[in-house]
Amino acid sequence: MMQTYSEIFSIKAHARLHMGFFDLHGGLGRRFGSLGLALARPVTEVEASVADTFSIIGDIDAESSENIAKSVKLLQKSLNLPTSLKLNIKQRIPSHVGLGSGTQLALSLVALFNALYNLNLSQTQMAQLSGRGARSGIGLGAFEQGGFLVDTGKQADALPEIAIRHEFPENWRIILASDNAHVGAHGMAELQAFQRLKPMQNSLKNMVFDHMAPALARADLLVFGAYMRDLQAYNGTYFSPVQGGMFASRNVADALAFLQQNGVACVGQSSWGPTGFAIVESESKANLHLAQLKRQFAGYIDLSFAIAQGYNQGVTIQVK
Repeated sequence: MMQTYSEIFSIKAHARLHMGFFDLHGGLGRRFGSLGLALARPVTEVEASVADTFSIIGDIDAESSENIAKSVKLLQKSLNLPTSLKLNIKQRIPSHVGLGSGTQLALSLVALFNALYNLNLSQTQMAQLSGRGARSGIGLGAFEQGGFLVDTGKQADALPEIAIRHEFPENWRIILASDNAHVGAHGMAELQAFQRLKPMQNSLKNMVFDHMAPALARADLLVFGAYMRDLQAYNGTYFSPVQGGMFASRNVADALAFLQQNGVACVGQSSWGPTGFAIVESESKANLHLAQLKRQFAGYIDLSFAIAQGYNQGVTIQVK
């Protein structure tokens, strides 16, 4: 396909929950291993077109604009492509809150280059060019195929691969709790945290593969939630020294505890937080709990809540 200046490629990449690592021990040759879920919202939406100069417009702050410009220059150098490009950031997943914004944006840029210049890159090549997947494959899997995902863990320099993928139940809903006064560890702080922490003495791999993933596949929320408590305790204990407790945000922890007291079986923190999640069996239950949360935490000005659905598809790219 010949590239013309009139073509505009548009991509939508979806947020993900990173529900935790299950092999912080690493004694079997792989380390980390994680599970997570693609979300229908929020999304990162970017339009790209060939232009006479390089520019970035739209929903973007100075820090993100600088990071995108660096990523684009690296891609252009790696792929030996022109430096003339116009990017329009239509909407973005919030940064540093545990929803995978960096990975989805990095992968989106690679995918747009692939489409703009008809490069025919494989999924593995695009993942490698994005520079993501250092520990978890959930962001890569959410971008490519969506749904509920379990990855293999990290072995040497190879990217983690998706070992299990299930459709997330259509009727289930996710309540998101966000602390707008807090940001999760990222960048150098995240790297230093992993360097500081010693491996765990045990692994929950068998629990995840033999019990937790099958519970999700048969839509057994009570059993899935019970194992989620074990997984979250495993991660909370490990990361507590660097995030200040079992959860990164005390306010989010209080909201999740309130939901548990009101019968919610499955709660946790996504990645480094501060975003917390609670999974319930229906939209009506989600709306009920959302109303309860808003009443209970009305005075918490930095605490906000939203309802999301799982997303069982990969990224979409359109030509305008």
